[in-house]
Amino acid sequence: MSAEGGTKAIVAALLANIGIAVTKFLAFALTGSSSMLAESIHSVADSGNQGLLLLGGKRAKREATPQHPFGYGRERYIYAFIVSIVLFSVGGLFALYEAYHKWHDPHGIDNYQWVPVTVLVIAIILESFSFRTAIKESNHVRGNQSWVKFIRRAKAPELPVVLLEDFGALLGLIFALFGVGMTLATGNGEWDALGTAMIGVLLVTIAVVLAIETKSLLLGEGAESHDLAAIERAVTDGPEVERIIHMKTLYLGPEELMVAAKVAVAPCDSAEELARGINVVEARIRSAVPIARVIYLEPDIYSAAAEQAGTGAASHTAVAEPEDEASGRPGS
Repeated sequence: MSAEGGTKAIVAALLANIGIAVTKFLAFALTGSSSMLAESIHSVADSGNQGLLLLGGKRAKREATPQHPFGYGRERYIYAFIVSIVLFSVGGLFALYEAYHKWHDPHGIDNYQWVPVTVLVIAIILESFSFRTAIKESNHVRGNQSWVKFIRRAKAPELPVVLLEDFGALLGLIFALFGVGMTLATGNGEWDALGTAMIGVLLVTIAVVLAIETKSLLLGEGAESHDLAAIERAVTDGPEVERIIHMKTLYLGPEELMVAAKVAVAPCDSAEELARGINVVEARIRSAVPIARVIYLEPDIYSAAAEQAGTGAASHTAVAEPEDEASGRPGS
């Protein structure tokens, strides 16, 4: 996913939610509707969440330091996880509390009855534009994946978070419109409480889904199967490497993949020749999978008997990583 596309979707959602939050609070002040209050807090939470995503994206761009040698790319995952907590606590739990309170003290909407319906309709229109932007930006990177698969497998958290937030916001507005409309039609405030409870359950559900998916990214995920296959082909495509003994990959951030592998090489006459071969293999990997920016290849002499015994090789020769000419860092 391009960072630019994610930022565009976040900014669109932020501007929409700020405007919607102001109008919802005004509607709540005039009518006292609990659905309007729940939706107001929901919009405030969403606005804060978009601010957190923007902050996480900015902090993730910091240069690597001796204390954090692989950089700060995974900060985007941390802030996305915080977003799920905010959505759960500030949005979902508050709505459920407000629904409980309204259910035990139901009252109709007596003043400015046209206000909540008007505000909710306008909010649905504004939120639809934000949701449309998120869908458009996601389609640039989604490919042929289903929406569920895209949300579950996306390594960049911003678009899935904004998609789920906007979807939840639209559905929440429909629930609020249902609760307010039924309250106006019947004069029974319990409908308003029901609409508020539906909003709360929706937000808690979305927050739990976001937390589960983001937790997986925080723990560390490896490359997708098609990238793994491309890396394996790149490693063994030339005469430099006979086979891969074992390999591990890890996303250091949404757009940075680490590849670490022990590879079997043919015996050679000099360390210079070996280093030259490793550099060629690294170049092929980066050409096949451009996000593979940190690469560590350990040359070894392959022995099937030793591998079965669990040692990986009968003769283990540790060779220093050749220096990368572009960055001056070993193998990266």
